[in-house]
Amino acid sequence: MDLIRIIFAVILPPLGTFLQVGLGKHFWLNILLTLLGYVPGIVHAVYIIARDKPSHA
Repeated sequence: MDLIRIIFAVILPPLGTFLQVGLGKHFWLNILLTLLGYVPGIVHAVYIIARDKPSHA
């Protein structure tokens, strides 16, 4: 499932983040980063997905 999330994170970073953490603070931060620059959004999304445990904050 992580591979699918990472693929979504590369195509549309907020979607990959949403699938991992839901509508939490990381989702909104990722939307902001994606609006400011596509690459920072991807980096943040992959980081969130690659962490050890999912957080629903």
